[in-house]
Amino acid sequence: MKIENVAAQLFTCRDLLKTPTDIAHTLKRLRKIGYQAVQVSGMGPIAEEELNAILDGEGLICCATHESGETILNNPAKVIERLQKLRCKYTAYPFPGGVDFGKPASVAELIGGLQRSGTALAEAGLVLCYHNHNHEFRKVGSQTILELIYQGTTPEALQGEIDTFWVQYGGGDNVEWCERLKGRLPLIHLKDYMTTSENKHAFCEIGAGNLNFSRIIPAAEAAGCEWFIVEQDTCPGDPVDSLEQSFRYIQENLVS
Repeated sequence: MKIENVAAQLFTCRDLLKTPTDIAHTLKRLRKIGYQAVQVSGMGPIAEEELNAILDGEGLICCATHESGETILNNPAKVIERLQKLRCKYTAYPFPGGVDFGKPASVAELIGGLQRSGTALAEAGLVLCYHNHNHEFRKVGSQTILELIYQGTTPEALQGEIDTFWVQYGGGDNVEWCERLKGRLPLIHLKDYMTTSENKHAFCEIGAGNLNFSRIIPAAEAAGCEWFIVEQDTCPGDPVDSLEQSFRYIQENLVS
């Protein structure tokens, strides 16, 4: 993994991205840290053209986005238009809102929708990925729902965006999932996992938790991963400070 392939997930900074002025200020701070790419998510309204101008001015690229799951499934043409405007190849289905994982028919409907929408994006030269949480590690018979999602879709229609925190929380193995998705994993969310003094799980900066990124990152590289995207759902203070702490740890300990 090279440092230029390490991106910041803007959802981490969502409270600092309410207006175009906020967005410009926050992106400037991220570029100053050393990030060269961002995943667009969690920001307030801004025209794609204005966002492109801010990104270009800072020397940043949009490596991927998260779009509304409902829009992805029901209006893929709108997603295609947005990605093309942002000059971005990748997006990810972010969260299974409205999906009842206790009902096989609901799971099947999601899988069918992902296949259809992913096919539409692929025909436009774009890539739909799936971002997991812990929910997908529920089992249906002997298989997890995440296994069923990838088995029920083709690699051409659906690729992976493994989230390392949620794999751990769900009881999965990050290295194993990187291996499972070889050739199908362009994106990965680097998100560390810790146990607090109150015996609760918590999000934390990369290197402050217990995930073995020295094994996860080579496994992701071997799977063909292009973008290593740093995310932290909640932060103890300024989220940009947390993204900087993670970046410095990666820079000093994990890049080749």
